[in-house]
Amino acid sequence: MGEVIGLPLAERDWLIALDAVQGVGWKTIQRLVEGTESLNELAEWTVEKYVSIGIRSDVALVLREKLTVDFINEVKQRRKRWPYCVITVFDEDYPRLLREIHQPPWVLYGLGDVRLLQSPSIGMVGTRKPTSYGRMAAFRLARELTEYGFTVISGMARGIDTEAHKGALQAGGGTIAVLGCGIDVVYPPENKKLYETIAEKGLVLSEYPPGTPVHAGLFPQRNRIISGLAYGVVVVEAPIRSGALITADFALEQSRDVFAVPGPIYQIQSSGTNRLIRDGAKIVTDVEDILAEYPEHARANSQKTVDLPPEEAKVLSHIGYAGIHIDELKKLTGLEWKALYPVLMQLQLKKMIRQLPGAYFIRCE
Repeated sequence: MGEVIGLPLAERDWLIALDAVQGVGWKTIQRLVEGTESLNELAEWTVEKYVSIGIRSDVALVLREKLTVDFINEVKQRRKRWPYCVITVFDEDYPRLLREIHQPPWVLYGLGDVRLLQSPSIGMVGTRKPTSYGRMAAFRLARELTEYGFTVISGMARGIDTEAHKGALQAGGGTIAVLGCGIDVVYPPENKKLYETIAEKGLVLSEYPPGTPVHAGLFPQRNRIISGLAYGVVVVEAPIRSGALITADFALEQSRDVFAVPGPIYQIQSSGTNRLIRDGAKIVTDVEDILAEYPEHARANSQKTVDLPPEEAKVLSHIGYAGIHIDELKKLTGLEWKALYPVLMQLQLKKMIRQLPGAYFIRCE
């Protein structure tokens, strides 16, 4: 037999139960939170009481039928069998940045390492039909951001989202996949392995209770969470009409930074990102363009530099996957030519960098 739980139940228990009632949305819950001193009062409410605070009569009937102490206890017992963590806005560990946005989720369901919700994070989004250039850019930028201590957040969609998660995972760091469906629903289905890997090494997150099916209308709302959790959002490739640009709009509304990766002017996948840059988004030509905005959070990648002599580690920290000219390296490192050349030679011998035509250097895979 399950544990017998009597009144008064915790506010969070009522909130989680409310979230489980089909047809109850964000605004209905807001009316109930604002219309009561304690959600425990709802056990005694009549249909007329619900209607008096602006709730539709059909929803009021459902609430009156569902919101009983027995139902709250049933949901609470069900949670004990879930592998998911549940965080509500009443909890101290609710993400600080997310709490600041318009319509923060009342309840979050997580599978994996929920500590990532407190880490410095960057969102990364883009088209579901990227070019090879877009895939490479998303993968490498996500990997480098992770190497510098950031958590990469995306939506586990096809294309750019998938590459962003994979890049972060390859670097051995955390990544958060925000779903537009129930926490237990894998979409797209071909990302089942990725879902499992993120659940093991990162965090799968949703504002929708287990069992919530895929619905096109849920994905735009999901995007506000991606931007809301992050310091900024990087749009890698996106046509003019793209869900990724919805995320960028949310980021602007939430006073987050918006970054965009430039692309060919006649390529449809870059039409949206190029327009973002034209309208004031910060251009990304290398990971340093992002890191420069958050110097207090970016840390050097210890995995790559731990076994290197100090000067080699210093030079390597300035060489990314987009390439850098030797003159710029000299300026950034402050090394004289006679000191810089041997360091570059050693890094090439160790296969950590390679030289490109025109005296450019690029980090190896």
